[in-house]
Formats: sequence, structure tokens, C-alpha cells
Amino acid sequence: MTPTQILLTLTILLIVINTLIQLFKKPPQANDAVASGLDGLKAELSRVDPLVRNEFAINREAGQRQAREGREELSANLSNISNQLSKSLVEQGNSQKQQLEIFSNFLQDFTKGNEQRFEKLIATTDSRQEAFTRQFAESLKELNEQLRIKFNDLLVKQDQTKNDTEIKLEKIRDTVELKLKTLQEDNHAKLEQMRVTVDEKLQGTLEKRFNESFTLISQRLELVHKGLGEMQTLASSVGDIKKVMTNVKSRGVMGEYQLHNLLEDLLTNEQYGRNVKTKSGSAALVEFAIKMPNNNNLDKVLWLPVDAKFPREDYEALVDAYEAGDAENLDALRRAFKNAIIKNAKDIKEKYVDPPNTTEYGIMFLPFESLYAEVLRTQGLFELLQREYKIIITGPTTLSAFLNSLQMGFRTLAIEKRSSEVWEILSVVKTEFGKFGTVLEKTKKKLQEATNTIDQAGVRSRAIERQLKNVQTLPGFDQEQIADGFEEAVEEIEEDLTSESPNL
Repeated sequence: MTPTQILLTLTILLIVINTLIQLFKKPPQANDAVASGLDGLKAELSRVDPLVRNEFAINREAGQRQAREGREELSANLSNISNQLSKSLVEQGNSQKQQLEIFSNFLQDFTKGNEQRFEKLIATTDSRQEAFTRQFAESLKELNEQLRIKFNDLLVKQDQTKNDTEIKLEKIRDTVELKLKTLQEDNHAKLEQMRVTVDEKLQGTLEKRFNESFTLISQRLELVHKGLGEMQTLASSVGDIKKVMTNVKSRGVMGEYQLHNLLEDLLTNEQYGRNVKTKSGSAALVEFAIKMPNNNNLDKVLWLPVDAKFPREDYEALVDAYEAGDAENLDALRRAFKNAIIKNAKDIKEKYVDPPNTTEYGIMFLPFESLYAEVLRTQGLFELLQREYKIIITGPTTLSAFLNSLQMGFRTLAIEKRSSEVWEILSVVKTEFGKFGTVLEKTKKKLQEATNTIDQAGVRSRAIERQLKNVQTLPGFDQEQIADGFEEAVEEIEEDLTSESPNL
């Protein structure tokens, strides 16, 4: 709908509304006039309606015509704009092409100019470099010549200095060797004195130990003679052995007696104890206990309990079965013997083994080798006692070997104990030798100071010699007085040297 149509419609609506308002304002008496007016209005509207419709149709055609003309005009304008834009782009491309050709020509000219400049610069640089190389070679040659001359002078001075230094070092070496020889003689004398002292102490200790050992051996020999004298009494008592074997207490006494003889023969009285209480909180006394070293604690005794056991009934029954060939009862007798040995081992462990007051293991002594062999013959018994009960089974021969090894260990411990004293003496010697090294270092410093002082005196002497080189003997002076004055000057220089190094 066009703006004209809208305006016309609004005008008609306003007229209708105004007419209706006027009609409602009039009194009822004028209804007839209103009706007649409405009829006239209807006739007018009937007349205006075709006109409005024709006007709307005309306006619609005009609008369509105007839109078509606008589209054609817009198409023509776009075509013109496209043509103008293509023409403008072509002109702009031609212009840019011309500018690029101009710039390319300029760049070629600029490149040629730079190449020419570079060629000139390279030529100039080469010429300057050649000149600099020639000048540098000449300077280097002159410098080498000067260095060669100075080096030759330096070699001459160095040879002279070397000769002077060798002479001074020779004097210093002679002095140092003399001092060192004196110090070595003193040290040798001191070390010899210390060695004599150590030898005297060691000799006295060894003589004391030997005397004690010989005294002990003499006592043992006296006991042996006494025992030989009692052998007759022992021979007369052989008939009573059967009775002794049948009594348990007597059998224990016999094993204890045999064990005591072995300990007494192979160890000293200080190395074992008898009827020792080894377990704290228990009143049980072990028959014998060997004193063992307790690491570095020499004040506390570590006991090794040794107890003699003899399961006679089980052993004799087992031997009788062997001799009779009784295979039926042999296994039972072996088990009974094994249980008896285990019971004795358990008894030793519970009564006497108490670490750290004792060793971790104890020793069960069997008085007969055949009895010991039967324990070894029983499979696994020896290992079981060691593993479960910490008990070592020994016979007379085995215990003797064990005691011999212990005796060797005791001797080694004694030697180590005595060697600690030797090490203490050697540590004192080491300390004194360190002090000697300090004194020697101080002596070296003093000798160096003396050498420096001698060098200073030499410099002064050469200075005096240079001053007096062209001086001749003056007439009218007493040469003896001059010599006396020179000797006084030398004495003053010596006093100055002595005051600078008073300890030399």
C-alpha cells in the first residue's frame, strides 16, 4: 500500500468518525435529518468507492512501474560502475607496471654502482693489507732481533746467577749436611737409648715369664713324681674299680677326676675354676669352668662351663647288644642312649649356660673314647646337641686338642697385651720424632735466614768493592790504621748479622 492510499484511507476514516460524533451530539428530534444525512453519506460513499478503487489500482501500477524503472536504473548504474572499475584497475595495473619497470632500472643502476664501489673498496683493502703485512713483517723481524739480543743477555745473566746460586747452595748444603749429620747422630743416640730401654723391659718381662713358667713346670714335675709314687697305691686299688663303676656317684667322681687331670696338665690354675657358679639366680655349681677372654673388658671373667657325664647303664647295655648281635633290641638301646645324652646336654644348658656371664655354648666331657665314638656314630646326635642345646661333645683326645688350642689363644692374647705396651712406647717415639721434624723445620728456616743474611752481606761487600775499586793507596796514611779500621767495620757487620739471627 502506497503512502497516498494510506493517507486517503485515513482521511475517509476521519470524516466518518467526525460525522458519527456530530450525530451523537444532536438531540433525538433530529434523527430524521440524521437518517437523511446518512443516506446521503451512503450514496456519497457508493460514488467514492469506485473512485478509491480506481485510485488504488492506478497507484499500484505506478508503484510497479516505478520499481521496474528503479531496477533498470540500478542495473544500468551497476554496469556503469563495473565498467569504470575495470577501466580503473587496468589503468592502475599499467601505472604499477611502469613504476616497477622504473624501480627495476633504478635497482640495476644501484647494483652496478655498488659493485663498482665494492671493487674499488676491495682493491683499496688489498693494497692496505699488503702494506700492513709488509710493515708487520718488518716490525716482527725487528722485534725478534731485539728479543734475541735480550734473550742472549738474559742467558748470560742467568748463567752468572746460576753459578752464583750454585756456589751459595753448595755452601748452604754443606752447612745443612753438617747440621743434619749432627741431628742424625743425636737422634741415633736417642733411638739407641730408647731401643736399649725397650729391650731391657722386654727382656725383664720375658725372663719373669720364663721363670714363672719354669717354676710352674718344676711344680708339675714334682706332682708327676708324686703321682708316680702313688701309682702303686692306685695299682692296689684296681680291684675296686668294679665297685666304683657300679656306683653312680663314683662314676661321676672318676669322670671329674679325669677331667681335672686334663685341665691341670694343659692349663694353669689361673686359667680355669672349680665348682663355679656361672648362672645368675641359680645355686647350681659347674664342676669346672675355663676363663675365656671377654673382648676388651679385662676386668670381667667370661666362663666356659665344662661338665663330665657318663651314662653307664645305657652305654653298657648298648655294648652288650653289639657283642651279642641282638639286632631286635639294638634300635631301642640306641634310642635310650641318645635320650640319655640329650638329657645330660639339656641339664648342662639349663644349669650352667648363661650368656653373657658365660659363653653361648658348654662342653660335655665323656671320659672314654669309645663312649665319644658311640655319640659320633649316632646319626645327627652331635649336630643336634650343637644346634638345639649349644653343647659340644668331647672325649679325652678331643678335649686335649681343644685345651691346647685354647692355650695357644691365651698365649697369643698375652703377647698382644704385652705388644700394646710396645705400641705405646713406639707412639711416644713417633711423637718425639714429630717434634724432631718440627725442630728440623725451624732449623731449616734459621738456615734460610742465615743464607739471606749472608746474601745481604755479599751485596754490601760488592757495593763496597765497587766504591773502592778505583781508590788507590793515599800517601801520608798509615796502612795499618786503615786495615784496623776495616777489621773494625767487618766486626760491626758480623755483630749486625749476629743480632739479626741470634739462634744460629
